[in-house]
Amino acid sequence: MARCHRPRRERRVEVSSPATADPRRPAGLGRTAPGRLVVADLVRLLLAWGLTFVAWLLAAELLSDFTYTSWWPLFIASGVTGLLGMIVRPILVSLAAAIGWIAVALAALFGQALLMQLALVLVPGAAFSSFWWTVAAAWLTSALATLLLAVLTAGTDESFSASLLRLKPGSIDDPEVDGVVFVQLDGVSFEVMQWALQGGSMPTLRSWVDQSSHALHDWIVQMPCTTPASQQAILHGSADGVPAFRWYDRDLGRVLVANHPGDAVIIESRASTGHGLLADDGASISNLFTGDAPRASMTMSRVELTRGSRRTREVFARFMVHPAGLVRSMVRALVELVRERVQAARQRRLDVRPRVHRSWTFAALRAFSNGLLRDLNTTVASEEMMRGTRSIYIDYVDYDEVAHHAGATRIESLSTLTGLDQVMNILEKVGERAPRTYHFVVLSDHGQSQGEPFTSRYGLSLSDLCRSLTRSSITGHEGSIEGWGRVDSVLGDLEGGHTPVGMQRAASERVDRKLQASDSANDGELVVLASGNVGVVYVPGGERLLLEEVEQRWPDLVPGLVAHPGIGFVSALSSRGPVAIGEHGRRDLTTGVVEGIDPLRHLGDHAPAMLAAATRMSRAPELYVNSLYDPRTMDVAAFEPLVGCHGGLGGWQDRAFVFAPRQLFSPSETVMGGDELHRHLVAILTGLGHRTHLPPALTPP
Repeated sequence: MARCHRPRRERRVEVSSPATADPRRPAGLGRTAPGRLVVADLVRLLLAWGLTFVAWLLAAELLSDFTYTSWWPLFIASGVTGLLGMIVRPILVSLAAAIGWIAVALAALFGQALLMQLALVLVPGAAFSSFWWTVAAAWLTSALATLLLAVLTAGTDESFSASLLRLKPGSIDDPEVDGVVFVQLDGVSFEVMQWALQGGSMPTLRSWVDQSSHALHDWIVQMPCTTPASQQAILHGSADGVPAFRWYDRDLGRVLVANHPGDAVIIESRASTGHGLLADDGASISNLFTGDAPRASMTMSRVELTRGSRRTREVFARFMVHPAGLVRSMVRALVELVRERVQAARQRRLDVRPRVHRSWTFAALRAFSNGLLRDLNTTVASEEMMRGTRSIYIDYVDYDEVAHHAGATRIESLSTLTGLDQVMNILEKVGERAPRTYHFVVLSDHGQSQGEPFTSRYGLSLSDLCRSLTRSSITGHEGSIEGWGRVDSVLGDLEGGHTPVGMQRAASERVDRKLQASDSANDGELVVLASGNVGVVYVPGGERLLLEEVEQRWPDLVPGLVAHPGIGFVSALSSRGPVAIGEHGRRDLTTGVVEGIDPLRHLGDHAPAMLAAATRMSRAPELYVNSLYDPRTMDVAAFEPLVGCHGGLGGWQDRAFVFAPRQLFSPSETVMGGDELHRHLVAILTGLGHRTHLPPALTPP
């Protein structure tokens, strides 16, 4: 579709590859002619009419309380339902958004039934015995229509894409300023992304490579290589103060969990300067932190603030009322649930190793993240693009969720990337109709390594090991709770009250209660927490103990840890600075001097600097405990019950990627750490004309 732009001001953009037809737009992002768009819309309407009619026939056969004289009234009524939907749904959305979340839920449950009932009143010859049968028929018809569409379109997202393309573009004052959509594919390592592009399982992104618009780069993740540390660094410029996924906070005297909304607020408040990546008219979608974005949806640190927002309710209502929204996502979630159970059973039948128990709880989390959450993310991102938002950062967790339990390189994990590529195809199409030109930067926050978990391999947990070495009572928490945060962020935005929903929160609160009880009972208590294949050992209290003090109080602890075959090394802050200690040697992380055998010898040239920075953090634990790493198999041993993991050193967990436009991102060297990546991404925005009117930066507390 042709579009006019205001004259563009001159700006310097470094080009590192042959120019494409439009250097401001990724290859393949052309414009659709108006005539073609009208024809395509007409074809989609006729297809939807036909599918709805067939679904009505099937529903009539399945529901005994649905009577009709012939197929003709059903044919007419299915068309009338579609026409009524175009008129009534916007009214329902507006009313639901104005009234509140109860109205949103009611519209989602009964909106389609209301349309069907109106159509049957207008078209005689078919009727239900009661409105509740109409509700049942509405959900059944929507589900059948979704299933038929999936069969006819070979599983593509045509109906969903079409519904997003019908969003009305907004009016903006600065169309000459290009926008950027940052898409985070959570947990995808550089090596896995290379496989996906080379193997053709991500055709949309591969087409950008073939047309020389984008290039793939790797970046080395800081330690800890977790989403909280990486997102704080990428969005706010520093990973400092985030020593793990969960840790004992000496200032507060309790455990902080990064995907607990209340804790996320505290963590972000310590890092925010007001100049985050998204500070200039940005939007944060489904992240832990906001990047100082003025708007945020399903973002953990902003759940309390976004709850009650009329605009948030309106976006969710539009998604849930439309048949291509909630019903489609529920069907996809159900399919994902069945797929997970089949794949788990196949792993057991084939005796795939390593593997972990894949519970129904995980199956539900996977169905949520790969079904409802994926579509919600895409809907909100499309709304922001059509609004003309300057910068958008969105996190898709599909791969990370599956890889944790199935394994980082397993077929079921890699197959999620094809679904994410379809998401990129949808966003690409939405970008063609948006009021400003958008560039896409696809990146990951960390990779994943895999191996048999520590507990199942050795028959005891890290907490058990520390307990046996110190003969002290231990407050330990090594269960996996990462996935619950994603559910919480969505339910938090949907919730109408003022109290967090708290699914995963219960686990962290139990830890807090244990800690409070043990802290007053015994000054020698240790707190042991797990983040993937790195464990953190804290001594509760307001001051951090040096290595020498730990060794004096528990002389067997460090020697016993490094002597265990499941432990690779321990790092701690000594009176001379940070050190890494292995069974047969130690390394001074400040001077690089090695005594005996270097415990970091197989972990890469970057490992000493990354470990030193983490160990020097003021909020770091007394001891970082990194699991074994086998350089032959690249196996690690997570302290959580996970096959695929990240957090420490070893394997691909600290190898992430950036897939970006060549003319906007071309670092001369490998990017080291999320804070350096933040500077590169800010440079992209600055080069495009962003960040010209930001207020003075604040100093974090």
